[in-house]
Amino acid sequence: EVDLEERLAELDLRSDSDVPDVPPPTDSTPEILKRALSGLSARWKNWWIRGILTLAMISVFFLIIYLGSFMLMLLVLSIQVKCYHEIITIGYRVYHSYDLPWFRSLSWYFLLCVNYFFYGETVADYFATFVQRREQLQFLIRYHRFISFALYLTGFCMFVLSLVKKHYRLQFYMFAWTHVTLLITVTQSHLVIQNLFEGMIWFLVPISSVICNDITAYVFGFFFGRTPLIKLSPKKTWEGFIGGFFSTVVFGFIFSYFLAQHQYFVCPVEYNSETNRFMTECEPSELFQMKKYSVPPLFQAVLGWETVNMYPFQMHSIALSTFASLIGPFGGFFASGFKRAFKIKDFADTIPGHGGIMDRFDCQYLMATFVHVYITSFIRGPNPSKLLKQLLILQPEQQLSVYKTLKSHLVEKGILQPSLRG
Repeated sequence: EVDLEERLAELDLRSDSDVPDVPPPTDSTPEILKRALSGLSARWKNWWIRGILTLAMISVFFLIIYLGSFMLMLLVLSIQVKCYHEIITIGYRVYHSYDLPWFRSLSWYFLLCVNYFFYGETVADYFATFVQRREQLQFLIRYHRFISFALYLTGFCMFVLSLVKKHYRLQFYMFAWTHVTLLITVTQSHLVIQNLFEGMIWFLVPISSVICNDITAYVFGFFFGRTPLIKLSPKKTWEGFIGGFFSTVVFGFIFSYFLAQHQYFVCPVEYNSETNRFMTECEPSELFQMKKYSVPPLFQAVLGWETVNMYPFQMHSIALSTFASLIGPFGGFFASGFKRAFKIKDFADTIPGHGGIMDRFDCQYLMATFVHVYITSFIRGPNPSKLLKQLLILQPEQQLSVYKTLKSHLVEKGILQPSLRG
């Protein structure tokens, strides 16, 4: 028994040097850019490539915002699948020589199962009236969790059947690799969509804050960076980190002011079963109604103002921007450590000058979780619209029972007169 424990300990003490090298990604920079920037140094060439591609991505992002909530959901799903693909591909490349059976097939099967579960939950929550009109969907929604579990159980049994002698340990590594990747990508993207349903502003401000911090930290670090910030990312500097923080807070505050003026951005996203379209029309909540605030005496002498008018959401934007600039980068540091562990520079070469999609969204996933927790902890209250949708699904006798209970409660509180009949 002691010998067995010693042998297992030796197997677990593999150093990073034992990890096979992943083939370096190819340069995907368009030839026209290569020729135009051929006379510049590598440092400035990378600056221009990153800048041009950043502006292109921001332009596409604004176009998708214009196209509406459904297109944003498709964008989130597409990014999720691509990030998952990039991480799984690294595992496949590292251990490709072992020819593990069913690894890639099972990885994509588990992705399908988990997406089926999460998106099914979303359909049940936000599309109740639509589901009620279609008998086939009613069956799927009613037994959704059982079907999801059965699908996962099928994949689990397939994994057990695929185990091969002498490769057990490695196959369990890959099983864990797949599940951690699912946790990082699918769960977080589901939270992004949940945030979007609360109102597009809860989607745009956090994402834009991370993008702003990424850009401004890079600019400040490029021009003023002298002091290294963390060993995991040698190019990150304190100057860039601090400059990015202040820039992001100011950006988030101003950006929130403009978004809060439009119903399109502040109203919860709801599905209208009559028009078969997503609607963003409502009476804006107090968060998005202008209020007067007293300026602290310390700042009155500097600003010359005793009061200031602004939207309450702008105060929340400071919390979101602070997290995006101080804690969000740790998602990037985590990704840097992951890439160092497998001796790669980027997750992929999808975007010239930026690397893979995961290289651009490593901080976004951490931000999505924070926003969801922030909304549920400090913002969200009872949702009458969602409650009404759930009531409409009940059987007539159940609806009547709820009605009588509610009526009795309102009578006891003196809101309705006892003689009132309905």
